[in-house]
Formats: sequence, C-alpha cells, structure tokens
Amino acid sequence: MHLASRVDRIQPFYVMECAKRADEIARSAVCDPGQGGRHMIYLNIGEPDFGASAAVREAASRFTAAGQVPYTQATGLVALRQRLSDWYRNTQNLNIAPERIVITAGASAALQLACLALFERGDEVLMPDPSYPCNRHFVAAVDATPVLLPAGADQRFQLNLAQVQQHWTDQSRGVLLASPSNPTGTSIAPDELARIHAFVRERGGVTVVDEIYQALSYDDRYRRSALALGDDVVSINSFSKYFGMTGWRLGWLVLPDSMVYPVEKLAQNLYICPSTIAQKAALANFEPASLTEFERRRDELRRRRDMVVPALNAMGLPVPVLPDGAFYAWADASGTGLGSWDLCMDLMQHAQVALTPGRDFGPAFGERFLRLSFASSMDDLREALERIRVRLGQLTSS
Repeated sequence: MHLASRVDRIQPFYVMECAKRADEIARSAVCDPGQGGRHMIYLNIGEPDFGASAAVREAASRFTAAGQVPYTQATGLVALRQRLSDWYRNTQNLNIAPERIVITAGASAALQLACLALFERGDEVLMPDPSYPCNRHFVAAVDATPVLLPAGADQRFQLNLAQVQQHWTDQSRGVLLASPSNPTGTSIAPDELARIHAFVRERGGVTVVDEIYQALSYDDRYRRSALALGDDVVSINSFSKYFGMTGWRLGWLVLPDSMVYPVEKLAQNLYICPSTIAQKAALANFEPASLTEFERRRDELRRRRDMVVPALNAMGLPVPVLPDGAFYAWADASGTGLGSWDLCMDLMQHAQVALTPGRDFGPAFGERFLRLSFASSMDDLREALERIRVRLGQLTSS
C-alpha cells in the first residue's frame, strides 16, 4: 500500500518504544519475585503518580450517573473556559477573555490544531534541541519544516535571540518553545523570551509556547506565563501535569481573537469536541480544596527534585542545569563510557530501572543525555537511585 511521504518524516516515539522494552523485561525472570527478581521501577514516562483529584473523580461519577453525555461545542464548555479565565486572573493577574480559550482533547490536539492553523508546506519553525519530540513531529505532519537549533547548558537548553536572528529566513514562520521544557525541566529567561517574541513579531511570525508544565514552576523568576507578552502569543496547555488528569485527555489553547474561529472550524471537523465527561470533571479542579491539593503536590515534586538531582550528580550522572519546573532531570551520561541509549537498556536489564535515553529529544545531545522523571513516589525514587548507583559501580569496575 502506498503511504503518504509525511509518514517517513515522523520518527518513532522512542519513549514509548523504551516503555515496551521495559514491560518485556518486567515480565521476565529478573522481575519475578518467585525467581529472585525485583520489580521494575518506571522513571521513564512523564506521568505524575498523584492522579486526578478526588473531587474530579467524584464529579465524573456524578455526571455519568445522570445518564446523558452529550457533545459540547467544539471550543469546549463555556463554564470551563470561564474557570480557566478566572484561573489566569487569580494566578497570573492576566485578563484572558474566555472566548480566547479553546478546550482540546489534550495538549497534543492543541498542538495539532495550532500547527494546522498556522503552518504549511514551505514554512520553517525554529525550536530548541533538545525539545519534546512530538512538537517537531506536529510541525512535520503539516508539511512544514522543524528547524532544530542546538541549545546547551549555558543557554539553559533554551533558544536565545542571537540564534533566532541568525537562523531566521524568508521561510521562517515562527518559533515553537516550551517553558518549562520537556526533557530538561528548564525555563527560558523571561527577558530572553520577550526579546525573541519582539523579533518574531517584527518579522510577521508567531510565537507558540508549550506551557503544559508552567504551573509546576518552582522558581518565581520563571513562573510568569508567556501570555503576558501580548495577545498575539499562542499558548498550549494541559490538564495532565499540574492537574494530574493524564488519561482524561484534556487540554486547551489560548489564542489571538483572529485565530479562534479558524481553529474552531478545524476542531469541529477533526474531533467534534473534547470529552464531555473529562470537561465536566475538570470543573472540579478549580474548587479551593483542589487548588490547595495541587499546590501541595507541586511542593512534593520540588522535594523530590531536591533529593534526585544531588544524588545523580554524586554518582557521575551530572545534571548541568537545575530543573526549575516540571518533573524531569536531564542528566549527562557521557562519563559512564556508554551512550545514553545503551546505558538505559543496561539499567533496565540489570538494575530494573526504566529511564528515557536522549535520542527522542534531538540529535545534538541525544546520545549523551538521558531523562529521569521524578514524578514517582519518594520510596521508588530512593530505591531506583540506589540500584542505579550500584550498577554504575559495577560497570566502572568491569
């Protein structure tokens, strides 16, 4: 069967490929307690262990018990868009009209809708290397070209204005940034982001910012949303990370007024609407008790970071930039003598710890760095770090 050429431009999502390998090992003798094995510890997937709040789960149960689960508008429930507008005002002191907010089937759908509305064949979109792989694949899927620009530790693994200026061409349509970033957990400095946005605006381009971890920021210097830069910023967000609703597949876009109806047309045709159950349940995220719980969870994630990063540094997997948000440590594996892919495979087999090699996140640092997610429990993190330390010692002595 003939397939569209765009399929060849989409690489596998290696995070999920590694997860499949981890599951295979988890079913083998090395993880079978009956044969002296020990359980696999998964620090590879970006999924908080807290899950949806009790209020959200209860709201979903009450709604489904009523029987009727109708479609909503393609842009989402009016009440949920209003709650998000209120949330921006209360947490960011930003006046974001609810009409500019479009609820989506996860941040993935938000990115797809934004790319379909903004980019086409011949366009180039600048983004940092490393960055979340699906971001560049969404650009490629609409036949535009993602341009990955290596961004090292001295830049907090984020683009700077000089790079954007150097690589901007007549084909450049915009930048796609993430702050805080997956895989690094680092945010772009607010003044640098403002300079990039001003330059892109002057060139008639668009600034798209993935902010799905923005509410999981641990440092006040980076806690300000890119939406403060102006109404022409396109912001991608999600209920998965801060709100813990991963499998509920619910996200949102904040758009310039002129983009709302074009995106609504696309959403009507592609998805009809986001999950009504998820939307109804998500209203409970904004109850005072829920918001208090989410802030407690953020403090717990900071506590985990403060345990994990020094431990990695001490065992020879240095984290060159302290993550200021999200729940990832981007660690340099070059001192082990193995590439990150081989090291992660070894740790799965011999330490029964699943990490993510850097191959997914771009070619500049992919064979050197690996990503550890500290979204798991403190007990699992302590056990995993000890297993990794022991295995690295074995590799060094062999």
